[in-house]
Amino acid sequence: MHNRAVLARLGRWFDDRLGASRFARSALDKVFPDHWSFMLGEVALYCFIVLVVTGVFLTFFFDPSPRDVVYHGAYGPLRDVHMSEAYRSAVRLSFDVRAGLVMRQLHHWAALVFVASLVTHVCRVFFTGAFRRPREINWLVGVTLLVLAVMNGFTGYSLPDDLLSGTGLRIAYSIALSIPVAGTWITFLFFGGPFPAAETIRRLYVIHILLVPAAIAALLGAHLAIIWHQKHTQFRGPGRTEHNVVGSQLWPTYAAKSIGLMFLVVGAIAALAGLAQINPVWLYGPFRASAVSTAAQPDWYVGWLEGALRIFPPWEVRALRHTVPNPFFPGVLLPGLTFVLLYAWPFMEARFTGDREVHHLLDRPRDRPLRTAFGVATLTFYIVLLLAGGQDIVAQKLGVDIVPVLDTFRALVLVLPPIAGVLAWKACRDLAATSPHQG
Repeated sequence: MHNRAVLARLGRWFDDRLGASRFARSALDKVFPDHWSFMLGEVALYCFIVLVVTGVFLTFFFDPSPRDVVYHGAYGPLRDVHMSEAYRSAVRLSFDVRAGLVMRQLHHWAALVFVASLVTHVCRVFFTGAFRRPREINWLVGVTLLVLAVMNGFTGYSLPDDLLSGTGLRIAYSIALSIPVAGTWITFLFFGGPFPAAETIRRLYVIHILLVPAAIAALLGAHLAIIWHQKHTQFRGPGRTEHNVVGSQLWPTYAAKSIGLMFLVVGAIAALAGLAQINPVWLYGPFRASAVSTAAQPDWYVGWLEGALRIFPPWEVRALRHTVPNPFFPGVLLPGLTFVLLYAWPFMEARFTGDREVHHLLDRPRDRPLRTAFGVATLTFYIVLLLAGGQDIVAQKLGVDIVPVLDTFRALVLVLPPIAGVLAWKACRDLAATSPHQG
């Protein structure tokens, strides 16, 4: 009884100075909208948690050393083969470490779903206008999270030092080197010297397990803090105004939904990890500078970049005694314009529409036909590029020469986006005309 009284006094002492009980009551009463699309960000959060947990496990066994070793492990086809320590530790994780393979696959599938949920979340925010004032800062944070997720996915994909990831690193090195003036300095910083450099895997390892995850964690915290501070957005409907939020309280309803979603996400990723093979590095073999893997496609989130590199015409530009090599245009200029446009969109739309009002109610995509048409056209453009990244597979499956397949994708990437945009604009106008505007 005495101990209980001491604990109560101690609790009151802290609460008197920190105001924790007032914050807890206010937090538990916070209302969240019920629409399913607002849970997409939480899917990304739970994927990140899976990535951290499985990543910690993998760091216990993975060695990013380029030292040449001879494999004597459980996988027969690679016995007595010379390879780097990084590749040997990845193969050892897959065959000699208990639960190592499922942890590798959990980590890889979680990375794919993490980026997919971020892309879907960004699309939801874009098409509903949730980036408008006062949420421009959170849009910038979200786009930065997407950039970091793609970067960390690529660095992790490259760590095993297998032939497939080595081919991807060779392409990334060439893209970085194509940057005028700064290219040689950038490649030295990230790759440690001319490709293939002994320091490359070690540097990517530090970036992958320390720098980018820390930045992602910090931005996720900032993202959630801004959402918490600002009024949550919601779709238009009965009883919903710019000054209220209709939905479920954090405790217990929303918390129960969120916890249930967490178990669903983790369960789905675990099912994929146990049933669907991904990145079987033992089949690719160790990286050799003189070899290149065939039928090689990267993970989907950089597949559009692969497609752009494949279908871009063989153009180069020489100006001011500098040559701008071919990879610069699809490998640097296109991604740069992509993300600059994403960062600038809230401010561009506010400028062109003159709308600088505070918005807490979301748009229906049909009510903003121009924005929706632009978004659909842009998505179509990148989907075509993603498919073009597998042009060799398409040609092989169809039994045709690769040149007409290449020319077809070059035509489609120019023709399909405007057609899709016009069709989306027309559909929005028709739907808006036949259904009442929700107020």
